[in-house]
Amino acid sequence: MLRDQAVAQIPGLRCHEAPTTSDGVLALAHHPHYIHRVSSGALSAEEQRAIGFPWSEAMVERSRRSSGATIAACRAALQSGVSVNLAGGTHHAHADRGQGFCVFNDAAIAARLMQAERRVTRVVIIDLDVHQGDGTASILANDDSIFTLSLHAQNNYPFDKSRSDLDIALPDGTDDRHYLQQLDHALRMLFDRFDPQLIIYLAGADPFEGDRLGRLSLSVDGLAQRDRAVLNAARARQLPVAIAMAGGYGHRIEETVAIHLQTLRIAGEYVIEQPQRVVG
Repeated sequence: MLRDQAVAQIPGLRCHEAPTTSDGVLALAHHPHYIHRVSSGALSAEEQRAIGFPWSEAMVERSRRSSGATIAACRAALQSGVSVNLAGGTHHAHADRGQGFCVFNDAAIAARLMQAERRVTRVVIIDLDVHQGDGTASILANDDSIFTLSLHAQNNYPFDKSRSDLDIALPDGTDDRHYLQQLDHALRMLFDRFDPQLIIYLAGADPFEGDRLGRLSLSVDGLAQRDRAVLNAARARQLPVAIAMAGGYGHRIEETVAIHLQTLRIAGEYVIEQPQRVVG
């Protein structure tokens, strides 16, 4: 639904099929044994329940392509300023396991591949999904070249949280004003402590007040201000931004699609050289 509406409503948008991801690239963030068990269908019933999806070849292919799309978005952002993966944001995937509807951690994989390809040396992952990016924080815990920032609902999943480089935990019912104040504080702290060359931004729709799994109370306008805050901070520092859509669980799927579409429209305002590029 998001792709169809984006293509129909956003002039100049170029949509590309998401590429797949090889075992070698996945291994930049995941243990080879875990990659093999996912690919071969050897996950236990308990592991599949933790992920939330039954195993299938299609599940594996989708997970590979979701990571491939964030990789492609990073490459495109380094050319045009901003690019978007219409999926991704699978931040609960750890090095050796998946959970919370996340199989492979696209942001961690993409950040490390951009470094391996010598495109950048320092990356920040700004995670504004309503749930803490525990898998991302765990994978990158000892990596000083990738900074992890998570602004999330304190009392929400996962209940056993990892430690990001910067965690801002918000109480239930946090509204636009308080959220945006905390985001401004977090961005200031981030750029005081770290000098990135690329931003990977997880723009979850789930802080929305109507989200079934959110626990926060942001309005649609508040979410737009959130997106602009991140992109304005990037523009002020001339930093490219690759966006992944991350979570969204509205009572009506149309609400979630509209929030993601709003993020996509706002992102289009920050493209600097090429027409907006989307993979997903």
